Amino acid sequence: MTGTLVLAGTPIGDVADAPPRLAAELAAADVIAAEDTRRLRRLTQALGVQTPGRVVSYFEGNESARTPELAEALAGGARVLLVTDAGMPSVSDPGYRLVAAAVERGVKVTAVPGPSAVLTALAVSGLPVDRFCFEGFLPRKAGERLSRLRESADERRTLVFFEAPHRLDDTLAAMAEVFGPDRRAAVCRELTKTYEEVRRGPLGELAEWAAEGVRGEITVVVEGAPEPGPGDLSAEELVRRVQEREAAGERRKEAIAAVAAEAGVPKRDVFDAVVAAKNAARTGPSEGK
Repeated sequence: MTGTLVLAGTPIGDVADAPPRLAAELAAADVIAAEDTRRLRRLTQALGVQTPGRVVSYFEGNESARTPELAEALAGGARVLLVTDAGMPSVSDPGYRLVAAAVERGVKVTAVPGPSAVLTALAVSGLPVDRFCFEGFLPRKAGERLSRLRESADERRTLVFFEAPHRLDDTLAAMAEVFGPDRRAAVCRELTKTYEEVRRGPLGELAEWAAEGVRGEITVVVEGAPEPGPGDLSAEELVRRVQEREAAGERRKEAIAAVAAEAGVPKRDVFDAVVAAKNAARTGPSEGK
């Protein structure tokens, strides 16, 4: 009979935010895999919990090597509890490999929901939260960071990033360069801790503020790209929208008319774009022979 893998959320700041089930799971686990065993010890002391189970370290440096060992324990019937330094495991923290290994072996995977810096920052940012995407940490090298940001330049959803305090000024400056200095954003620092701060404003202003130096755990929330105005859509986008409507069952004539109305352009422009794309698709292969 296989065991159970439990992913447990831990406080991102205030220990009083620990989920009520966390103490019970810590006491019941056969094995506790912790990103930092010293932080785990401080947490259990604060919660007044005894942990009779075996405690092992499970962090970025040994995640690949230790996953098979933990997977074998799960396959043998152990209840394995995974905790990281703060927040939910697997979210820019160790956990994904172990979850994948457990699923592959048919082991039950469950969670103790808990605090999340991603959702907390979104909630207090003052930016739209109906649709968002999480980008985690950006690359450390400037060129790679710019390339990654350019991939998200047209993203309509609100963007959430993690960043180290000593790189925040460079990251905000790069965001202002790629997204524009007037794009709204919020820098959330030390969430739920004593010196919690949420700084909101245009990216250009936030980059100037961060140049003076910022300390603490950082989450950056950035407004999504604005919807294109009438006449701003490219021919490729017009064609894509027509194709989407055709795939949904609309006749091409009606699809072209609807897309033209949405984009605020003449139907003839959309028709010409569709015909040009069709001709390009037809002639493309022969040109390469």
